[in-house]
Amino acid sequence: MQLVIISGRSGSGKSIALQALEDLGYYAIDNLPAMLLGSLVDELREQGERTHLAVSIDARNLPTALERLPALLEELRQREIRFQVIYLTTDARILLERYSATRRRHPLTRDSEMTLEEAINKEEETLLEIRDLADLLIDTSRLSVHDLRRRITDQVAHQRKDQLTLTFESFGYKRGVPMDADLVFDVRCLPNPYWDPTLRQFTGRDADIVAFLSSYPMVEAMTNDIQAWLEKWLPAYQNSQRSYITVAIGCTGGQHRSVYMVEQLAKKLVKQTGEVQLRHRELGLQYTLSEEPAVPCVTTPAAGSTP
Repeated sequence: MQLVIISGRSGSGKSIALQALEDLGYYAIDNLPAMLLGSLVDELREQGERTHLAVSIDARNLPTALERLPALLEELRQREIRFQVIYLTTDARILLERYSATRRRHPLTRDSEMTLEEAINKEEETLLEIRDLADLLIDTSRLSVHDLRRRITDQVAHQRKDQLTLTFESFGYKRGVPMDADLVFDVRCLPNPYWDPTLRQFTGRDADIVAFLSSYPMVEAMTNDIQAWLEKWLPAYQNSQRSYITVAIGCTGGQHRSVYMVEQLAKKLVKQTGEVQLRHRELGLQYTLSEEPAVPCVTTPAAGSTP
């Protein structure tokens, strides 16, 4: 059996993630009481009809049930039942905007006098332990519905046993560090092509920027240092039962230096992992790099062009 547990903040896209898995043939159940998880797994295994199960367990559960969830997951692990915990999160300000636009009630405000903002913060506290247990955290703040479905399909449904899914993500510090990053490297100390007016319009994927940055020994030195660190420590992460690692590389605006570094590191590390996911947050690009040539898939473009 392949079990996927979806959790996270209300309004972050859990229903979309569950529907994406259902469309791929998973038996999907929304808002499952946590104490029924073990019984459901046993029942389906006895019937032998369903090998793929996806359930949503979140703050709509009773508090006592959520408190017992870590112990229930440990029981499943001891019984050698394969499962993944996927946690979806979104910036609180964006959640406020979404609820205001849809005029839906937050689950924690239905039987209390909490304000919407208080409910959003309370929910995050309630789910903190589940978030810490998550195999994969997905920040949906800037993802469209189609982007989220693609992430679930690529990273969850196609994830193979004992395979480490490595993702490199470029970003701009002026828009904040990605919430789903596991490792973060800051490349703002490198020469900035933005200050050359003839280079400003390009990105780190373009030949002009590649030529500019590769001409500096310090850029090559930093690339080699990060590569060496990852090659040394990625096996340790995989041996600790980690299935996903997101390495975020940041510069000021996420257009030049971080994009270049992500591209270079992905090309070097794909030889070790066989396949690497690339995301350029500020460019609105995401695609898979394997030892075979891959065609980029364009997602929702990001506004602005500051480096």
